[in-house]
Amino acid sequence: MWVNYPHMPTGSQGSIKLFEDLIRFGKRHNILIVNDNPYSCILNRFPRSILKYKDAKDVCLELNSLSKTFNMSGWRVGMLLGRHDYISAVLRVKSNMDSGMFLGIQKGAVQALQCSDLWFASLNSVYEQRRKIVWQIADALKCSYNKGASGLFVWAKLPENVDAEPFIDDLLKEKSIFITPGTVFGANGKGYIRMSLCASISDLEDALSRLI
Repeated sequence: MWVNYPHMPTGSQGSIKLFEDLIRFGKRHNILIVNDNPYSCILNRFPRSILKYKDAKDVCLELNSLSKTFNMSGWRVGMLLGRHDYISAVLRVKSNMDSGMFLGIQKGAVQALQCSDLWFASLNSVYEQRRKIVWQIADALKCSYNKGASGLFVWAKLPENVDAEPFIDDLLKEKSIFITPGTVFGANGKGYIRMSLCASISDLEDALSRLI
């Protein structure tokens, strides 16, 4: 069973109870729970791993990535954590799919993992500045959103009875602003939009100026 906390696209964070419930569920049904956790350190003061909770190693694996935390998107550097026999089973398959990553990328990853907490503080400071502007954009669009969410995006609910796709089409035509409709992520995204924190502050301010 695949889970993803902090969640993408909503940014919702997994509670202690949620992780404990997932572990119990995995044990009860004898299935493996795999948590994809690449947003663990992005705008998140209390990063959580499902593996820290009781009995998790019996039924859980966790994925993480350097792409988001260290701005290494495209380098395809990640990690899989869990019990030895589970990792060994994955390696039996993976060893037949590739023969290792370019050494220069591995060395870059080693340096990234040696960064101090100052790196995370600096990175999140930039995202916090961008998020404040995105929240203003959401306010200008009369959307509601969760300020406790984390990750690189803001998931916002449109006003009642407003459909995302015609809304963003009109926004693109009238204001030259493109925002991702929530329906890109499935039927439950109906009535939602998702805004990225990857845009520069100047671009976000420009977008805001067109709305106010």
